[in-house]
Amino acid sequence: MKKRQLSVILTACMLTGVLAGCSDKEAGAGEGGGTDSKKPVTFSWLAYDRVEGKIRTDWEIFKEIEAKTGVKVNFQIVSQEGLTEKKQIMIATNSTTDFIQVSTQEGREHGPDKIFLNLNDYLDKAPNLKSFFDKYPEAKAVATGADGGIYTVPVIEGDAEGKGFNFIWYTRKDLLDKYALKAPTTMDEFYQFLKAFKEKEPNSYPLIPNAIVGDTGLYTVFGRAFTGIHGFYNIDPATDKYAFAPYHKGYKDSLTFLNKLYTEKLLDPEYSLLTQAQWEERILTGKSLVTYFWKADLESLTEKARKAGKADYELDAIPQIAADGVKNYQFSRPVIGAVGRAISAKVKDKDRAVQFLDYLVSEEGSNYLSLGIEGKTYTKENGQPMFMKEFGASPFNTLRKDWGVWYDLITLDNAKSREVWERGLSDKSKDINKRYEPFIIPAPKQIVKTQEELELEKSKLNNLNKFLEQKLTEFVTGKTPINDTTYQQFIDQAKKLGSDDLLNMYNTAYTRTYGKK
Repeated sequence: MKKRQLSVILTACMLTGVLAGCSDKEAGAGEGGGTDSKKPVTFSWLAYDRVEGKIRTDWEIFKEIEAKTGVKVNFQIVSQEGLTEKKQIMIATNSTTDFIQVSTQEGREHGPDKIFLNLNDYLDKAPNLKSFFDKYPEAKAVATGADGGIYTVPVIEGDAEGKGFNFIWYTRKDLLDKYALKAPTTMDEFYQFLKAFKEKEPNSYPLIPNAIVGDTGLYTVFGRAFTGIHGFYNIDPATDKYAFAPYHKGYKDSLTFLNKLYTEKLLDPEYSLLTQAQWEERILTGKSLVTYFWKADLESLTEKARKAGKADYELDAIPQIAADGVKNYQFSRPVIGAVGRAISAKVKDKDRAVQFLDYLVSEEGSNYLSLGIEGKTYTKENGQPMFMKEFGASPFNTLRKDWGVWYDLITLDNAKSREVWERGLSDKSKDINKRYEPFIIPAPKQIVKTQEELELEKSKLNNLNKFLEQKLTEFVTGKTPINDTTYQQFIDQAKKLGSDDLLNMYNTAYTRTYGKK
């Protein structure tokens, strides 16, 4: 890490009164030593309190894990808002907890500086970790630093077949039935669909996005629908190369379409300013009727509205749409996540720490973190795990709050949890999954960037993204007219900010990482 950056972080550390977080580790952390694999030892572990429930010291899965391994976990708890700063300070001062979740990029970047333990030195003693990296070459690629060391165990997010997915279009099915409206299957039908809702519910703004960028963002969803590119930069499924969406001939069409929705009051006029709470309030009260969001929340939002007095309220999915001639798809969940578990290079008992991580990657250890305890959090039907029925349609709430299962910064296999959750879905949710299956294609693999590429990205991407978000909003809201001249000016400025440099870098890194042509 650059000296100036380190100085700034250390100064912030002292000014915010968290100097204790920059000090040496507690004397008891990581003690144990010796070769006795069951000798009691305590490891510290950074985590944050989730909204579903706070970190607890009496979660039964960790009592079971301690009985099997002799390891007691001492969670160092921060707020979700303070997590990033705390982690950065720990990395900058080489004072991380014994176990910590970091991005795979942070692992590659700081592992060689002896911030994180090189797991490659211990694989001969860690059969589960070795099998993991043999099974998932992408995980090994993104966990490996420039020196050849392996510094993280990436979290598994999706099934290897690339079938699991996260997002669907929502609409108010009760109103769709009431007004005898037909679900749209083309972009023109989607426009007519919103227009019909506006005529029937004149006080509504039918379409409301959850965000403007990101997986559920307005510009992401409609950019993909008109160009086939997900987000500003991503793999084009048609070419297996990175593309910059605004360069695509259909991107201007997406802005013209959104501007029409905005002008005709079919799109919420405050779409670019909405908070999550405002988005939810408008969906639940009928101020907005169509959105694109996580499929997991559909039934819980329906239940919230009914409890609030709307007895007939019902949300359902409508088909995914795309412009004529554009591939209609959604990327599956990535198999390998962008974050992974790392061990501090300063952990006092390195062998036991690796042994513990190896256990957590094993089937038994993974089951504790992802499923819980058989008979208490899940049962088996026809040999297949099923979460307890009394946990309802959103079992993750109870699992996280009462058991510490499927908990951020703790679990290592979200895919296993999701598979079991979806196995117990309602018939309605299973039907939605089936309807969306034809649209799902495997997610792109992550790329490994060199230090120079990381510096290029840091120097250009943030400013470019800010410009894109601002200018797209001006186009959609009519502040800047959409024509050939203004759009070319938009592209020219994007290039000045580095759009070509970034595109070339992503393709170079992708080719180097996976040998793609």
